[in-house]
Amino acid sequence: MKLGPRPKRSKDTWYVSCESRERVGKRAQARVTETFRSEQDAKAFATAKLADGLNINAGTLNPHLPKRTISSKQLRDWLNEPEVDDQAEGAVG
Repeated sequence: MKLGPRPKRSKDTWYVSCESRERVGKRAQARVTETFRSEQDAKAFATAKLADGLNINAGTLNPHLPKRTISSKQLRDWLNEPEVDDQAEGAVG
């Protein structure tokens, strides 16, 4: 049995999910999620959304390890963590 080409996987490893104030049709979209290649980019986006007063959570996407889930209560602590080089984290040397 010959298998077709594998679907391309996203290189994004982080997500940030926040409340949405936009309406789509007659219903409001409850949450919007964006994905990012680095923790630094995710933190920048989360900081901007936090300034808008939105409820935000974030984390890593599978299969990225170590798995991280940041709740809205943990968000400010996460934003204040020192920057970690995502590329160096998984490097073998």
